[in-house]
Amino acid sequence: MTKISLRADGPRPCPRASILGIDPYVPGKSAAGGTTRVFKLSANETPLGASPLAREALRKFAGRLHDYPDGEARALREAIGAKHGLDPERIVCGNGSDEILHLLASAYLSSGDEGVFTEHGFLVYKIAILAAGGVPVVAKETNLRACVDEVLAKIGPRTKMVFLANPNNPTGTYLANAEIERLAQNLPRHVVLVIDAAYAEYVTRPDYKPGRELVEAGENVVVTRTFSKIYGLAGLRLGWCYAPRDVCDALNRIRGPFNTSGAAAAAGIAALQDEAHLAKAVAHNTAWLAFLEKEISALGIKITPSAGNFLLLHFRDQAQAMAADQFLTQKGLILRAVSAYGLPNCLRLTVGPEEANRLVVASLKDFLAIESPARA
Repeated sequence: MTKISLRADGPRPCPRASILGIDPYVPGKSAAGGTTRVFKLSANETPLGASPLAREALRKFAGRLHDYPDGEARALREAIGAKHGLDPERIVCGNGSDEILHLLASAYLSSGDEGVFTEHGFLVYKIAILAAGGVPVVAKETNLRACVDEVLAKIGPRTKMVFLANPNNPTGTYLANAEIERLAQNLPRHVVLVIDAAYAEYVTRPDYKPGRELVEAGENVVVTRTFSKIYGLAGLRLGWCYAPRDVCDALNRIRGPFNTSGAAAAAGIAALQDEAHLAKAVAHNTAWLAFLEKEISALGIKITPSAGNFLLLHFRDQAQAMAADQFLTQKGLILRAVSAYGLPNCLRLTVGPEEANRLVVASLKDFLAIESPARA
């Protein structure tokens, strides 16, 4: 076999400096050794799984795996529009809402433009901003909650985009609709407000709205949604946004021509039709979120009240949080360490099935009983 030699002189290929400044997203643990029963409570996945209708749709789709999907995802957009009363022409679908976030940053941020997000906001916002060549700007939160005044104070001449998760991951806090409206009303018209409503279906607060009305009221608000959480389709990667027509036009110009797979679209359409499964998921989450908050708080562990399907647990310090994480992992309970979010003393706990929820409480009680004498 002939040996091939390529040029070795000169510099190697080098990505943009902003790319090298990105800390890669590191997901939570997904496995635990030494135990036969493992509960993954680190990724905010639904304990109910996907709708039976979605699973059946996916099974039937198996015979069409050789076909390219509809490049416009028209049937899916129409199903989403029918479900939520939205204009399908103002919906763009993608490979998870993460892709939509990246597309938005790519479409509206040029080199040196600023993107604003809150200090404990979803890590993908910073990654998307840097990947587009933009400058990340962090707005302080108040008691782990986004503060409209702090966000507005960060708006400058180079600001082109604001990312706001509502409810926020990993804190679980949310802003009432009146506050979101105040933010939108005070942003310059050229600044795109991206409301990430990944957990909207779980929210039962009467003062909460995902943001549809704001999208329809102007030209610079976008709401992103996902099938990964309550619909249980995280493995298929399916998300979408509702946006002004001009924004949709921009996104459609740069997205991949087949960025929404046929299998994901088929499962998503079926999932939207299963109202009973959705209601069951909401009821399960509402009941067990309250149970976990009450029982864990009673152990002396501070809890941040959550509007999502997870809770933020506060420990005495980072050492105790790490010790608790290790102890729970040995019990087959995988939680999410969130030091990357600037919360080194905390763990995030996803609401799981009944067995897991009760085991978490019992295991935390055992951990504290063992840990307290060790400190004496």
